[in-house]
Amino acid sequence: MNQLAISVQDLNLYYGDKQALRKINMEIEEKSVTALIGPSGCGKSTFLRTLNRMNDLIPGVRIDGEIMIHNQNIYDDEVDVEMLRKQVGMVFQAPNPFPKSIYDNVAYGPRIHGIKNKSRLDEIVEKSLRGAALWDEVKDRLKDRATGLSGGQQQRLCIARALAVEPEILLMDEPTSALDPISTLKIEELVQELKKNYTIVIVTHNMQQAARISDKTAFFLNGDMIEYDNTDKLFSNPQNKQTEDYITGRFG
Repeated sequence: MNQLAISVQDLNLYYGDKQALRKINMEIEEKSVTALIGPSGCGKSTFLRTLNRMNDLIPGVRIDGEIMIHNQNIYDDEVDVEMLRKQVGMVFQAPNPFPKSIYDNVAYGPRIHGIKNKSRLDEIVEKSLRGAALWDEVKDRLKDRATGLSGGQQQRLCIARALAVEPEILLMDEPTSALDPISTLKIEELVQELKKNYTIVIVTHNMQQAARISDKTAFFLNGDMIEYDNTDKLFSNPQNKQTEDYITGRFG
C-alpha cells in the first residue's frame, strides 16, 4: 500500500444551519486517482473544496472534524492557507485562463511565490506546459493571449498553471464537463500520466470517466459518503443498494 496523501476523519460541513457533509471518513493514497461521483448537489464538489480550504471563502461555512496532510490537520489555526493551496492545487470546471499571455499564465504562481529569475521562470513554464501535454502545441506562441486557445487547450493551460507551483495534490472539479470528446480524452490521458507524480482527486458526473481513470471511487448522496472502494469493485460489485441504483441509472 502506498503512503497516505490525505486522511479525512469525521468531517462535517455546514452552510449556516444546513449540513452539507456528514461524518466523512476517507483515506487517499499518494500518487493515485480518486473519483468522486454522485448526483448534482450531493456534496462531492463541497468535499473537494474542503481539501484546500476553498470553502473558507464562502460566508457562513462551518467545518468540524480533521483533514490530515503530512500529519497536520489543515484546519489548525497555524496552517498557512496560501502555502496549503500551493501544495494542493485546483483545476476548475470551466477553463479560466487569465487575460494574459500563455507564458504569463503559467509564470503567475511562481512569480507570486517570489521567483523573479527569467531563466528559472522559462524553465518552470516549459516544464509545466510539458507536464500538461501542451508544450508542443504552444511553444512558438508563448506571447499570444491565452484566451485565444481552444477550450481543451485552455483547460490544459490551467493544469499547467496549477503544476507551476509544484503541488503534491491536484484537485479537479469536473475538468472535462465543458469539453468535446477529443479534448476530454486528452485530459483523461493526461490524468493517467500525472498520477505518476501527483495525487489526484477528481469530481466527475461521467461514470464511464470515473471507471476509466480512477483507482478508487467514492459515491456521495445527500451529504453522506455512501460507499468508497476500489473503482473496479465499486462498479462491478457495489456493496450498497443506493450505489448500485445510481451506477445502473435507476436514479440520479
